[in-house]
Amino acid sequence: MTKGVAGIGKTVLTQKFTLDWATDKANQDIQFTFPFTFRELNLLREKKYSLVELVHHFFTETKEAGICRFEQFQVVFIFDGLDECRLPLDFQTNEILTDVTESTSVDVLLTNLIRGKLLPSARIWITTRPAAAIHIPPECVDMVTEVRGFTNIQKEEYFRKRFRDEEKASTIISHIKTSKSLHIMCHIPVFCWITATVLEDVLKTREEVLPKTLTEMYIHFLVVQTKLKNIKYDGGAETDPHWNPENRKMVESLGKLAFEQLKKGNLIFYESDLTECGIDVKAASVYSGVFTQFFKEERGLYQEKVFCFIHLTVQEFLAALHVHLTFINSGVNLMSEEQSTFQTTETRKDKSAETHFYQSAIDKALESPNGHLDLFLRFLLGLSLQTNQTLLRVFLQRSSSTQTNQETVQYIKKMIDEDLFQEESINLFHCLIELNDHFLLEEIQKYLSSGFFRLNLSPAQWSALVFILQSSEEVLDVFDLKKYSASEETFLRLLPVVKASNKAILSGCNLTDISCEALSSVLSSQSSNLRELDLSNNNLMRSGVKLMSAGLKSPHCTLETLRLSGCKISEWSCGALSSVLSSQFSTLRDLDLSYNKLTDLGVRQLSAGLESSHCTLKTLRLSGCNLSNRSCEALSSVLSSQSSSLRELDLSNNNLQDSGAKLLSSGLKSPHCTLETLSLSGCLITEEGCVSLASALSSNPSHLRELDLSYNHPGDTGVKTLTAGLENPRWRLDTLRVEPGGVQWLRPGLRKYSCELTFDTDTVNRKIKLSDDGRKVTRVREDQSYLDHPSRFDWWPQLLCRNGLTGRCYWEVEWSGEVSIAVAYRGISRRGDRANCVFGWNDQSWSLVCSYDDYSVSHNNKETCISSPSPSSNSVSNRVAVYVDCTAGTLIFYSVSSDTLFHQHTINTTFTEPLYPGFRLWSDSSVSLCSLSEEESPPVRETLSLQTR
Repeated sequence: MTKGVAGIGKTVLTQKFTLDWATDKANQDIQFTFPFTFRELNLLREKKYSLVELVHHFFTETKEAGICRFEQFQVVFIFDGLDECRLPLDFQTNEILTDVTESTSVDVLLTNLIRGKLLPSARIWITTRPAAAIHIPPECVDMVTEVRGFTNIQKEEYFRKRFRDEEKASTIISHIKTSKSLHIMCHIPVFCWITATVLEDVLKTREEVLPKTLTEMYIHFLVVQTKLKNIKYDGGAETDPHWNPENRKMVESLGKLAFEQLKKGNLIFYESDLTECGIDVKAASVYSGVFTQFFKEERGLYQEKVFCFIHLTVQEFLAALHVHLTFINSGVNLMSEEQSTFQTTETRKDKSAETHFYQSAIDKALESPNGHLDLFLRFLLGLSLQTNQTLLRVFLQRSSSTQTNQETVQYIKKMIDEDLFQEESINLFHCLIELNDHFLLEEIQKYLSSGFFRLNLSPAQWSALVFILQSSEEVLDVFDLKKYSASEETFLRLLPVVKASNKAILSGCNLTDISCEALSSVLSSQSSNLRELDLSNNNLMRSGVKLMSAGLKSPHCTLETLRLSGCKISEWSCGALSSVLSSQFSTLRDLDLSYNKLTDLGVRQLSAGLESSHCTLKTLRLSGCNLSNRSCEALSSVLSSQSSSLRELDLSNNNLQDSGAKLLSSGLKSPHCTLETLSLSGCLITEEGCVSLASALSSNPSHLRELDLSYNHPGDTGVKTLTAGLENPRWRLDTLRVEPGGVQWLRPGLRKYSCELTFDTDTVNRKIKLSDDGRKVTRVREDQSYLDHPSRFDWWPQLLCRNGLTGRCYWEVEWSGEVSIAVAYRGISRRGDRANCVFGWNDQSWSLVCSYDDYSVSHNNKETCISSPSPSSNSVSNRVAVYVDCTAGTLIFYSVSSDTLFHQHTINTTFTEPLYPGFRLWSDSSVSLCSLSEEESPPVRETLSLQTR
């Protein structure tokens, strides 16, 4: 199924596919392509055919060739325009049909073909507008794609190609960017054509004011098309009056047709529909730019004419024009249930009647279950402006009042302040723009520009914020919640922005099960644009993953990248993730589960999903997941599976040892293995494991391109064996990492990366005292007698270590009171009381703040509260471990309790310089450097506490 709004290019896409196939440019494994439109099939709703007869009816060549069976061929059926279908498509009660030669109704044929009962070998492609997609049961849909239209760059490309005059093209592009409504709508190619048509005419007539709203644009478009009709069909001149009685009558009749059919939800019409509205079919076809006639003379025996407007927005505009003219000229309110008539002159001038008219239209649009009156309402309210009525004065007996407009604006703002769905609020903001009221939006824009964010916004201000963010191409490309507030309340308020974004960064935002349930709804939404979702460092655990899995398995989910690093996920969540990977609707390509306590049991559960024929995962990251060699047996089975799609596997920082490398080697030897990148960095592998891996690559040399064995002990033999493979023309391996290497990296756990730190006395603030042979620092009240030095922190009670860190490093400290444990670039400011000197409050440093009450991490003036550091709220550890991989851009904080590391927070970034450990101390606080040279590495576990600040 391919979805997309009206005019976005779905039909053109199917035609391009068919043309490429017919001209031998693509898809040559297909023998037959049968393109149908629902418009054509609607005409056969009263007739009966077998599937073979239906194909013969539309494609007479197949009948002439005597082809009556299609089971032995690769066949594609294209059904374009599900939203225009007038067939019932009764999947529940229609009879089962399996015989392609048995005659029945077209509706029964379609439902059985789509359900796979009839000609199950056929491939089916359906295009539709999003709202109509519900007519096809989800279990019948294997893949959902979406045509999104023009990007910002493509919008500009369109106008520059349309207008070769660079100055004119730049003028038009600049003008469109000044209007939110126009700029947003220009992602639709048809709207770009309408806009280009109008602005070209307006610039030609040297009018000073270009249309800025949708209503203005469509009024001008109607004028342009009427001018063209006068010149092309009536033989008139461009300077002749365009609103003659014949043209006015036709526009009024088309408006009535548009409104009557819009109420019924019809997008295509037949001759009888036109006749009911008093329209002469021949005269209507003359308005070729506004009204298109489809007359199929060579498709079967019928010759019924089918009509539609060139775009849904044209129908909505004309429908709004009809409703507006009816009220202004006759006093009949078509939007009111009572359809009251204000006939007398006194009553027709009654402002309360006008106010009721527009307010009833707003109420009616808000009551619409699928928002099908949203754009109609924007046009109707736009027509109430006197500037727009001036352009249509020939149709009007009087005009609306300015007071009525102000009352309508206040009513809209009142409705926005109520508990509406976000989509409803967004459309009401568009209505305000059509009414030239920008006050609320400008207020929020100034507030955003100030860089200060608060949570106590009114409902109307929240809605305005959502509207502005949804209008921002930058935000819709990447939405980062921490730019506003790293809280669940803000996340839930901005959920429509998340849904509209391509990538959402929600890492370290204290999200809970409530957020996971909301995300599941977003992922399963037909209108969701999410392709990448980063949920790292949230306490999602088992329940959160389970809640999200329902959305991830939805046929409407289009998510490709999911990051769950450091989310307190255990092996018990892997069953839910496995079911996602094995779902026929799964679109996941990249899954990051690093630094969770998955263990071998979790990997075994994951492997079932990874071996599914429906699994589309290409990248799996399991770094630091407490895995042993027993995980490798399950992963080896995945690699050798014929259905495996894995291309990249990261197992770094797990204690896999040589036995794990040998087990993985058996999977790498398989002819079905397609893995291209394998990271076994820091996995306790020696020469024996390296030789086993080299043997596997010699047996199946055609796939692996990159192998990372750094921070292991491959020995001379292991290095030589693998290096020789780089020179072997049969191997595809082109990247091999074995440095650093050595026996020191065979120590289990992260303590293999231990480094001995020393305080840099030239940086120590005078309120800090050194003791214990320079291994401990304490905040004191009296100034210490340190010599002046340009590197010293002169205001903040901070200090740095001498060690400049590169590669992978690990250290532990013990603390008391309240302290900040940080890493910083050497160039961090030292002078004065400004924030650019404070660890974590600038772009030069990253910090963990520890106290007995709460913990938080901060960077660049953004703070994130994190969970309590130990499993028991009554047992707060005063020992912290820090692990940094400068090359990978990974910084991890752990709490050390007894013999166990409890993962606290992971920061993924890009480090551009060597890092220096640093500390900040509050009153009566201290920090001591721990010696790790002889200690064994503690196991890594996840804290399950949910206590937060």
